[in-house]
Amino acid sequence: MKWVLWIGVGLVLLVGVVALIGSLLPARHRATRKARYRVAPDALYAVLAGPPDWRTGVKSFGALPDTDGRKRWWEEDTHRQKVTFELVEDKPPTRMAVRIADRGLPFGGTWTFEITPVAGGGSDLRIDEDGEIYNVIFRFMARFFFGYTASIEGYLRDLGVKFGQAVAIEA
Repeated sequence: MKWVLWIGVGLVLLVGVVALIGSLLPARHRATRKARYRVAPDALYAVLAGPPDWRTGVKSFGALPDTDGRKRWWEEDTHRQKVTFELVEDKPPTRMAVRIADRGLPFGGTWTFEITPVAGGGSDLRIDEDGEIYNVIFRFMARFFFGYTASIEGYLRDLGVKFGQAVAIEA
């Protein structure tokens, strides 16, 4: 029976150390990645601005009423977590910025999409994330296990699948 107590104490200590380290990490971070696609900027922008049915992590989605003139929508991921987004900048076909509009989540931030035409056809897409992780355990996990760029890289790969091409992701 003593070993059960020691395991419990060990788990509590482990969570405490993880929380302590997470609290020492900055809540804000900036991450960026870029990929090239063999489609024109207009076509790329249309997919980014359209429904997210091509993304593997999105189970369902829907429109919400605009707030202060900003387009809003929700997306539900494969873990049944719903997140509300709002469009904070829209300059077709070169730039778009999307912010997480839910204040009660353990994370938040903005993704800025920059599309630039490539000589000979195609487009480069750079995604800049200005993120915040409020929960110290999530902050620890993002820094040491998942990385700050994992979501961006998955998004860029899904976009490549949408266009039927493999993409090389650059920093």
